[in-house]
Amino acid sequence: MLAFLFRRLLQAVVVMLAVAFIAFMLFQHVGDPVTNLLGQDATPEQRSQLRADLGLDRPFVLQFARFIGNAVQGEFGLSLRQGRKVSALIAERLPATLELSFTAAVLALAVGVPMGVIAALRRGSVLSQLLMTVSLLGVSLPTFLIGILLILVFSVWLHWLPSFGRGEVLTIGGWTTGWLTASGWQHLILPSVTLAVFQLTLIMRLVRTEMLEVLRSDYIRFARARGLTDRAVHFGHALKNTLVPVITITGLQLGSLIAFAIITETVFQWPGMGLLFIQAVSFADIPVMAAYLCLIALIFVAINLVVDLLYFEVDPRLRLDSDAAH
Repeated sequence: MLAFLFRRLLQAVVVMLAVAFIAFMLFQHVGDPVTNLLGQDATPEQRSQLRADLGLDRPFVLQFARFIGNAVQGEFGLSLRQGRKVSALIAERLPATLELSFTAAVLALAVGVPMGVIAALRRGSVLSQLLMTVSLLGVSLPTFLIGILLILVFSVWLHWLPSFGRGEVLTIGGWTTGWLTASGWQHLILPSVTLAVFQLTLIMRLVRTEMLEVLRSDYIRFARARGLTDRAVHFGHALKNTLVPVITITGLQLGSLIAFAIITETVFQWPGMGLLFIQAVSFADIPVMAAYLCLIALIFVAINLVVDLLYFEVDPRLRLDSDAAH
């Protein structure tokens, strides 16, 4: 177990160094921070002084080492667009993105897994065909179109739910949340459903496929031969083994929800990191772009590490292989 964890941590460090190098290259080849900060009318002396203050006159290796040291501390400099520390901007926007992403992930799991089980156990029925049709629509429709349709129906036509913003939030120890207010939940419903639709249908189709495969396996036939009830076979044996690959996909999709909530946040003007990144790209705000890239990479690496550990615990074959290697 320790060797397995050590290998994964080593791989995570290598990945983060590679991502940090890519983020650092943004400073080198995308725009000129001195010009962005001082403008075109700055004197050569002012430009030289600022370049020295930013450390841009140092050798490439030293600049990269300084960038790594600052990144480890969560420091990426000042936003060229807002003139504030990037770490402060991320701290303000991160709670909104995580709240939206986790709500969408829970919704996708809570609905997708039962739908997949029903579609597998009632294969060929009208309900199964209907679920598969709905899943096909969910996979095919682009996220921005789903969001616009939901706004049109529930905000414009029915006037049931708000169409933009985060609503009222509470601050608890520096962390903001809308989960504890009615207004926060009203504003959260449409964007979370929009973000969850694709993941929900993906999980549903995956669970259905894996469930059908497991139900054809020999140990399921043996369980039936022992006289176990359908409920025990389906949920005590088949579903448990079906969830092994689902854990991997769900973990990766959670990272995708956080990283690619950009479209949903833009459609609903959700004040998260995605909207901040879009604004940074339009202004060529390199420090914010670099910080976003490193943070998303860190989230993916952390989620993959947790998924690997869960997979190691759920699948006994991995533990047996690890013990055999020793």
